[in-house]
Amino acid sequence: MRTPASAEVTKLLLAWNAGDEQALERLLPLVYQELRGLARHYMAQERVGHTLQASALVNEAYLKLVDNRRVHWQNRAHFFGVSAQLMRRILVDFARRRHYLKRGGGARQVTLHEEMVISRNASKDLVAIDDALKALEAFDARKARVVEMRFFGGLSAEETAEALKVSVETVQRDWKLAKAWLHAELNKEESNDA
Repeated sequence: MRTPASAEVTKLLLAWNAGDEQALERLLPLVYQELRGLARHYMAQERVGHTLQASALVNEAYLKLVDNRRVHWQNRAHFFGVSAQLMRRILVDFARRRHYLKRGGGARQVTLHEEMVISRNASKDLVAIDDALKALEAFDARKARVVEMRFFGGLSAEETAEALKVSVETVQRDWKLAKAWLHAELNKEESNDA
């Protein structure tokens, strides 16, 4: 069941879609803490002394969200799924720019638990997962979206189903198959490096 805040977020997103710029101003205070929590989770997994801070990650993602008028927001779950995807891309781009990982080098097994466990070498893991996720997207785009929303966005199976307009059972099946596929893909990369 939706909370009043969830319904308000959806209402404001739809108003923003319709061109109401004031809806965007009212939306930010409702979603900021959740976006910041998502960013803090990502940043907690990064190396000590990382130059990007959670607030900066939220700000970068927010600027990209505001600038992206091609997205037709459906609801709160869709918004946070897209936000998670943007944060992931920002961190992956940052890691690539910092030369943490040569393409495919040092790829390791990464655990994809619903608790969103990432190892201490998250920059390397994030790049390896991103590469594997791009390969999955070429194979099955919906499964890639499920991983983004569940793993990176922290959305529940129900929220993911709502955002993707599929059943909860489909999300659970896609999640299970995507984890197995990604596990095999990451192990394949690791084997090629050995």
